[in-house]
Amino acid sequence: MAVHSELGCGFLESVYRAALRIQFDRSAVAYRHEVKLQIRYQGEILDLHYRVDFICFNDVIVEVKANDTITSRDEAQLLNYLKAAKIRRGLILNFGAQSLQHKRRVLG
Repeated sequence: MAVHSELGCGFLESVYRAALRIQFDRSAVAYRHEVKLQIRYQGEILDLHYRVDFICFNDVIVEVKANDTITSRDEAQLLNYLKAAKIRRGLILNFGAQSLQHKRRVLG
């Protein structure tokens, strides 16, 4: 909320990701950013990967958006990230609306 309060809406996702890194550091949130996830098919690693915005506390994927609203496509993307990372909990933060929007998803 602090990032949205300070910056408002209208910036690109990259701006919000950079600001979140500062906020996470100041708030002592353990995180990794732009984490590559391997995708497997029938036990084989595919020659491509997903890149998630943040994994916080090694337990929660945080995906940053800057759209008018959170869409079902955004939610499907998060669920796929959760499957690939073998992480159960995820959060979409959308900074593109007048008020900060968020969706929490739990896999399984």
